[in-house]
Amino acid sequence: MTAVAGVMGCAAVLAGGGTGGSAPPGFVALAEVDPTIGQDIRYATADNFTGAVVDGYEEPVCLLARPAAEALHRAQRQLLPRGYSLTVYDCYRPQRAVDRFVRWAADPQDQSTKAEFYPDVDKERLIPDGYIAEKSGHSRGSTVDVTLVRLPLRRPVDMGTPFDRFDPLSHTDNPGITGAARAHRKLLGQTLAAQGFVNLPEEWWHFTFKPEAFPDTSFDFPVSVASVRP
Repeated sequence: MTAVAGVMGCAAVLAGGGTGGSAPPGFVALAEVDPTIGQDIRYATADNFTGAVVDGYEEPVCLLARPAAEALHRAQRQLLPRGYSLTVYDCYRPQRAVDRFVRWAADPQDQSTKAEFYPDVDKERLIPDGYIAEKSGHSRGSTVDVTLVRLPLRRPVDMGTPFDRFDPLSHTDNPGITGAARAHRKLLGQTLAAQGFVNLPEEWWHFTFKPEAFPDTSFDFPVSVASVRP
């Protein structure tokens, strides 16, 4: 999501400016690696906490560094026989999108999505409390926001909170989450951990594949299939 998964300090930002730019070799479209994984790329739609399509999201597609995409494929192969599938909400995220999140969080007048995304947190606390950050592991290409759905109808399962809910209940091991929701979080976490993903404890949906293919670079090419095509 928005919280940083390890501040990059002086890490480079590449392919910035405008709407152009392309991914370096090593990035792929997830659908080319595993077309069975669902994609619900929220920031390419208005169904997100900003209330609008986010800067840099030209298409609702998941782009990732190839090792992370292949690890998701392996996790999917473990889940399908159990009647579950992965669905990704966000994958690679351009730096310009992260910058947009920061501008949104700094605007106290825009409270249009409060009831859905941060009903119990004051907006002025979103940056100080770490819900919104100036750098994100997503921009390095090995981080995904992901959930489970139940087959065959691909129905979302109970995860305790919706995706991108700014609330302590979104912490993966929050003791207030019990029953089926806790079991689903455990299944998702254990399945991804077995393939090399590390969860961000503050967000049940946020996982980074380790070692990262691009650990020191924050990219800014747009989210589109053309960005990963020669």
